[in-house]
Amino acid sequence: MDKKAEILSALIDKRGSRRAFAEEIGIPPTTLQSMLSRGVGRASIDNVIKVCRALDITVEELVIMADKQQPETIAAHHEGENWTDEELEELERFKAFVRSKRQQQGE
Repeated sequence: MDKKAEILSALIDKRGSRRAFAEEIGIPPTTLQSMLSRGVGRASIDNVIKVCRALDITVEELVIMADKQQPETIAAHHEGENWTDEELEELERFKAFVRSKRQQQGE
C-alpha cells in the first residue's frame, strides 16, 4: 500500500465501513478496495477526486501529506474554520497515525 492509500485508508476507516463509504460516493466497493490495495496512482483520477472530496480534502492535500509526511497538513489548510471537539480529536488521532507510520519506516 502506498503512502497516499494509507492516508486515505485511515481517513475512510475513521468514518466507518469502506463498503458504505464507497456506496455513499457512488463507486463499487471493489473499486475502492483496489485503489487502496494497489495504490492511488493506479486508480482513475475521477475516483481519486470523488474519494478526496468525500473526505473533505483536495488531491493536492493528499499528495502533500504523502510527500512530506506532515500530519498537520490538513489542519493547516483549514485554519480559521471552527472545529468541534470530536473533529479536533480525530485530527490528533490522524497525526498520531502518521507519526507511527513514520517511525515504522525509520526502523
